[in-house]
Amino acid sequence: MYFLDQMRAQDGSLVRLTSNMKKPLAKNRKGEYKIKSGELIRVCMTSDFFLEEADAWRTQTWDIMRIRSDVKFFLLTKRPERILSCLPSDWGDGWENIMINVTAENQKRADERIPILLDLPFKHKGIMCAPLLSEIHIEQYLSDKIEQIIVGGENYNGSIPCHYEWVKSLYHQATKHNITFAFIETGTYFVKDGKTYHIPSKTIQSKQAFRSGLQHQGRKPSYILVDQFNNHIPEEQRYQRQFDINCTECGSKLICNGIELG
Repeated sequence: MYFLDQMRAQDGSLVRLTSNMKKPLAKNRKGEYKIKSGELIRVCMTSDFFLEEADAWRTQTWDIMRIRSDVKFFLLTKRPERILSCLPSDWGDGWENIMINVTAENQKRADERIPILLDLPFKHKGIMCAPLLSEIHIEQYLSDKIEQIIVGGENYNGSIPCHYEWVKSLYHQATKHNITFAFIETGTYFVKDGKTYHIPSKTIQSKQAFRSGLQHQGRKPSYILVDQFNNHIPEEQRYQRQFDINCTECGSKLICNGIELG
């Protein structure tokens, strides 16, 4: 994150609202939401939704997610210990349209964060081992409470090589429990069969991750999405993912929102 901010001549230590915050509420000339029912929105992917510095703004974000109860939101954090104190008063045992994911880049962080994740009141939970910095064993935490595992190597300055064997181990741990597994990118340096590959292109990283065969569509999560009047939105009336030829060998295809065609 900080490396990318340096490239953009930005201070990565500053926490601020962006112009995209209210994008889920944007409407077209017909008064329809531009983001359709059933779409997936990833929140704060280059930051952390539960940063203490963002506490003053989080209520506004919860309000947007409450209004767009017909849209799926993907939250990512390395601060699961802060979550309970940051939930809205009407949270109950979790909102149907929210998935929480914790990062687990090594065994230490996995053992710290995943047990907290398992006890949190969320309907949908996942683990993101990206960047994957060492071999990790998490099978003792895996059950039907975990819906997906995302894995990727490290990029940019000082990248630690990602090893094929590490990814393969996690893949087998996930598939044993029929958990969706997405190996999304190799990282800048990838080690396989004793050889280190330098792969600066993110596009090629994604393609090589896909070609590894370490992808698994596990049991699909069931999102109960409702409109503003609390009417259930059936699957056939929701946004359906679409792909073009560039998506054929994309490591993120299993977990992405698709693309807008036409």
